[in-house]
Parts: sequence; C-alpha cells; structure tokens
Amino acid sequence: MHKDAARRTPRKEMLAGLVSAVALVAAAGAVLAAAAVAPQPAGSRSIPAVLAAVPAGASAGVCPGPARLLEGTEAGTDPQFSPKSATARSAVTGAVLSAPGGVLPGSRLSALDGTAAVEIAKEGGQPSQAAGPQDLSAGVLAGHSVDGATLLSAQSQADQKPSAAGVMKFSATDGDLQGSAASNCQPPANDLWLAGASTTVGRTSVLVLSNASSTPATVSLELFGGKGQLQAPGSRGLLVAPGSTRSIVLAGLAPGEAQLTVHVRSAGGPVAAVIQQSVLRGLTPGGVDFIGPGAAPAARQVMTGVDIQDAGGISAVTGKSGFSDAGPALAITVPGPSDAVVEVKLFGRDGQKALPGGGVVTAKAGAVTEISLAGVPAGHYTVSTSSDVSFVAATRVTRGVTSDKTSDVAWAASGVRLGSQHVVPVPQGGNRILVFGVLENRATISYAAITSDGKIRAAATADVAGGTTTSIKVPEKVEESDVVAYVVSASGDAAYGALLLEQEGREDVSILAFMSAATGQEKVPVTLGY
Repeated sequence: MHKDAARRTPRKEMLAGLVSAVALVAAAGAVLAAAAVAPQPAGSRSIPAVLAAVPAGASAGVCPGPARLLEGTEAGTDPQFSPKSATARSAVTGAVLSAPGGVLPGSRLSALDGTAAVEIAKEGGQPSQAAGPQDLSAGVLAGHSVDGATLLSAQSQADQKPSAAGVMKFSATDGDLQGSAASNCQPPANDLWLAGASTTVGRTSVLVLSNASSTPATVSLELFGGKGQLQAPGSRGLLVAPGSTRSIVLAGLAPGEAQLTVHVRSAGGPVAAVIQQSVLRGLTPGGVDFIGPGAAPAARQVMTGVDIQDAGGISAVTGKSGFSDAGPALAITVPGPSDAVVEVKLFGRDGQKALPGGGVVTAKAGAVTEISLAGVPAGHYTVSTSSDVSFVAATRVTRGVTSDKTSDVAWAASGVRLGSQHVVPVPQGGNRILVFGVLENRATISYAAITSDGKIRAAATADVAGGTTTSIKVPEKVEESDVVAYVVSASGDAAYGALLLEQEGREDVSILAFMSAATGQEKVPVTLGY
C-alpha cells in the first residue's frame, strides 16, 4: 500500500490561512444572521435528497473452461494447451429461480462471445395457472458438457435481480491432471483477490482472465509472496478483449514462490479470474484445483467446508521430501503496511479444537504467511480468523496420505455471511456435502432441494449452535428426480456455508464457498439543485 506524502505548510502561510479562515467564519455568521430575519427566495430553497430506484441488472456468472495441461511454452506467455486426457469431463450445473407466481426469467448458458449454447428459460414467460402468487419454480441446467469458458446469464424481472448460480466441475481419472476441480460461475468484477497459488518445482499455476462484457478490460496484477510484495515486469496493462479469455503463467511473473496471492484490478470492463493449479511430485499427480476469488481484505475472514484427514497420516506424508504442501494449511496475506496479529479458531462438529501451535500468529505486512492446520482430529471444520488490521485468507485442503499414490488438493476461499435465498448448485456424481459453520450463539438454516424437474422441494431446517460446524449429505434424488441445486437461507447469528465435493474410492476433493444472494432493488440518494 502507498501513502501520500504530507505537504508541510510554512509557518507564515499557515498563520495567514488561519486569519483568513476566521474572517470567513465571521462573514458566514453575518450572512446566516441576516438570512434568519430576511425572507428566503423561493428559488434558493434547498430540496431534500430523495431516493431514486436504480433499475436492476441481469445476473451474470462466468464459468471457467476445462483444466488443461500446458504444452511447453515459455514462462510468462499466453500458453498453448495440450489435449485433454481420455477420461476428462467438464460440465456446468446451474439453477435460476422464478419470480413469485412461477415466472422464470429469460436465462441461458452461452459462450463468452454471446453464442448461445443452451437455453434455460425463454424470456417473457407466463405464470402457471395452477401457481399461487408466492409459488416459486426453477429453471435448471443439469451437467451440461462444455469445452471452454461460458457465461450463465438471467434477465431481471420487475426491477429485481434474479437469483441464479452455476458451478463448473472438471474431473479426470488418468493423466497428470487426475482428480477433480470445481469453480463457481462468478460475477465479473473490477477488484478480485485470489490466494493459494504456488510456482515452485512441480506446481503449475495459470491465471485465467475472462471478459464477458462488450468493453475492453485493462488488467493490472499485484503479487504477494512469502517475503513480501513482488515487482514483476509484465504484470501491468494486460489487455483482455471483449468476449475473450487470456491466460498468464504465474511462474513467469513470480517463480519459486511456495505461497502466492494475486490481486487483480481491472480498468474498463469487469473480469472474472480463476487460477488453474496442478501439482506433480516426480511422476505422481498431486491434484488439480481452480482457485477462485475470496472476500476482499477485512479484519475477519471465515472459511468453511475444510475437511482435515487423520493427523498421523498427514504427519507421515508431509515429512517426506517434496510433500511439505500435502497437508492442510492456512494462508494469510496482509496487503497493508502493518503486521497483523491473527487469531485462528477451528470449529468442528463438537465445538472448538485447539491448534497444536497455538491460535495466535503474527503475519508480516505485505507478505503471505502460512500456518499449518495439521494435528487436529479428522473432520469437517470452519476456520475463523480475526485481526486488528485487514487481511486476506484461504485454507488448503488435501486428500491422500500415501506418497506413491495419486492425491488431490483444494483451496477453500473466504466466504460471505449467509442471508436469504442463496442458490447453491450441486454437480452430479460423487459425495456432495453442505457444510455450515456458526461462530457465536445460534443460527437457523433452511435448505430446500431443487430437482431436475424444476420443482423446489419442501425445505428442511438445521439449528446450528455457535462455535460448531454441521455437515449435511446431499441425496442423489428426491422422489425419483435428481437433485441439481439448493435454495439456502439463514437467520439468527452469523452463519457461513460451503459445498464439499468428494468421490468415494478416490482422493478427489473440491470446496466451493456459497455465492452472495441476489439483492433487491437498489436506491441511491439524488439531490436536486442549481
């Protein structure tokens, strides 16, 4: 962070300024006194600010394309990709909620350049005659195969932004990218933070920038490593054309960094950003992941859906050469000029669990600090971090405790506090687990399944005590219809949610923090005058 240098005013100029200020205050007082006794002209009367409604915009989420291997290009350039493995599959799953009365917004999945791939619901639909005014339905996209970046969009209705969300899931059982990776279809933005990249030997991190708008985007990157902020030539003024994707090999900008956080800032068109990261330990695949943006710098960051394996197995594998990053860890990035004293708490099913190394760590200013989470009992956790200064956080989760077998890795990004009507897509296949964490007191969470027939099923509720984490396994079907998504709402104290994806019989793992719920119609103050 940069501070503007304060200008020093000479003593004589300062005194002259003070005298002038006193004279101005005295003159203003005289004017106010005269105004109090003189009638005020009608044309000079102040008009109170009114709140003007801002038209709601469409919902848009950019889904990344499939994970692919790099094909021997020079570091720092846009890479050419090798063909996918024989078993690789990439698919987008999504859901769009209707307005009251069952009218679905016009919605579709398309390529970034606007070419339609599949229509979810036609624009200008009519409510069902059998639907009541409060009845809701859903448009669903159940595992649509994709071979590139896509855009999930839904039009606004009655000046309300629609509730819609999508997830892209990649999986492979052969090749160097064995494992699974999933990413939320994220709304484009002009300021994004991504934590958890690595550019050491055997680790490949590729930043993928997508511009789904009609305006060119000029992107600049700020890079933070273990020893401080990095000045990298070629990290500024990156042009991303409308309707296109650009990939940057991070090893060309910041080689040899065990922990790397990327701050993406875009001028012009907003962008979506994701880091495709893969690990190869010798000839053994160590996993693949899509690192998505987390919450902006703040004094508290919360990550849930953190699945920690047996402490003994983790200790055995991480003690071997090349496997130091095969265990769970927390990455803290402090972008400001002051060190952060960070308090770390882990909340499991039965309450808070103590970290072997203690729960208070000093994170250096302008750098990334890694904190091991190994040593706690196996289970699902919510990681709560707080400090006296703003910071960014993400948590690494690994699966596999045998050094000669394929393993997988996933990063849990910091999430948002749950509110009302979050749409949570659940990709097909494997174990799908809704994980909820509550920090203090209690929260009540309702979750209603959306099935492939477009029905929103009856909601169930979970009463979650403060300082605990609750896990709910998603069923494959409800009344013979596949479960495609959930509608989640929370009330009470602060609650957080994530979707944990795993595969029975394999070490695959992915973690997706819930996306923000759709906001209602916004209003801004407008002052009239001349």
